[in-house]
Amino acid sequence: MLKVRWLACVLALISMSLAKAVTVRDDRQQEVSFNQAPARIVSLLPSLTETVCALGQCHKLVGLDRYSNWPASVLQLPRLGGGLDPNIERVVALRPDLVLMAASARGAERLQALGITVLALEPRTHADLQRVITTLAVALGVPALEGERLWRHIHAGVQAAAQSLPPQAKGQKVYVEVSPAPYAASASSFIGETLTLMGLRNIVPGSLGPFPQINPEFVVRAQPDVIMASDSSRASMLQRPGWSQLKVIQENRVCVFNTEESDMLVRAGPRMAEGARLMAQCIARSLGSKP
Repeated sequence: MLKVRWLACVLALISMSLAKAVTVRDDRQQEVSFNQAPARIVSLLPSLTETVCALGQCHKLVGLDRYSNWPASVLQLPRLGGGLDPNIERVVALRPDLVLMAASARGAERLQALGITVLALEPRTHADLQRVITTLAVALGVPALEGERLWRHIHAGVQAAAQSLPPQAKGQKVYVEVSPAPYAASASSFIGETLTLMGLRNIVPGSLGPFPQINPEFVVRAQPDVIMASDSSRASMLQRPGWSQLKVIQENRVCVFNTEESDMLVRAGPRMAEGARLMAQCIARSLGSKP
């Protein structure tokens, strides 16, 4: 028995000696260090929740924001508010050793003051997502190869969606609305980058920022060939000045996505390829509806 205990101690010491502290830089340009892989994770951004799970670490999640809803295994986890209104007390009560949140979210400084490690990441472009996957893999103790494999799978799926479009789709002008305010996906967002890969033209310039709020009259002046929007935008579209006279609406070249489809489309995460396929299918349908 003594020999068994001695061997166990030796193995534990070897394991400790092999464990290496890692440091990553988040989107606040802050360095975040880990002496060991986090075991209790709170995620307050849906795209980060999905990425954690895609890296095989879903079982470490102990709490989420109100919007995280994929994969199904996370649906029963405690809800802790959103990026603008995180419930700090409930987060702390879960004793996380890592909180993931957007760089634009509130509460990071307060959580850090309470001794909780915060990693702020907010993917808005394809390059951002690749970087976030790599950063999360390092922080979570996932082999780098797994992170690389995940990104290659996503990128290949986006490329396949782009290549599925017929030649006549090239140059089509597209407007993508991400919320009814209306906020749009510009050319500099990951959605805009996907449209560019498809040979399509985004009517919202990247100079306005990735997801700008726009004047509805801007769309009337731009006269898009295709509109993509969530079901929540459907009711308000015809109430906007001039929209009922838009040719794209009169010819029914508007793709309205349900909640699940919209989540795939607007989240820069592991389901980005599925979002790209939805966009490609929308363009193909719109070409079929042209007179």
